[in-house]
Amino acid sequence: MGTTRTASTHWEGSLFEGSGQVSLESSGIGTYDVNWPSRAEQANGKTSPEELIAAAHSSCFSMAFSNGLAKAGTPPTTLDTTAEVTFVPGTGITEIKLSVVGEVPGISAEDFQTAAEDAKANCPVSQALKAVPISLEAKLA
Repeated sequence: MGTTRTASTHWEGSLFEGSGQVSLESSGIGTYDVNWPSRAEQANGKTSPEELIAAAHSSCFSMAFSNGLAKAGTPPTTLDTTAEVTFVPGTGITEIKLSVVGEVPGISAEDFQTAAEDAKANCPVSQALKAVPISLEAKLA
């Protein structure tokens, strides 16, 4: 059986002058302010859809990568993943850059790279974001 997670947003006003709050409903961990300048210019203490996508992608990729490494007999000690989601006003999300540094005893750099590419291609968030070019930089610590 699958799981469903829920977030909601309350918005007031027009796109450029308005603002809103996005609430992470399923976890209940918080409500965060959003507005156009935080999306198209500087964050200024607010989040954006792209930052939330980056959070989802970095955590999903890390889970998939960790699982793949463990199944291959080389579980990671640590994986530090960053996702950068680029948004261009008037165009949309143009690229995602995943970057991971891992400490994985007993694995070669080549096998680490191969496992990282597999996780990038197959994590559910990567699958959902196939319309966007996704690059990957993977290296051992």
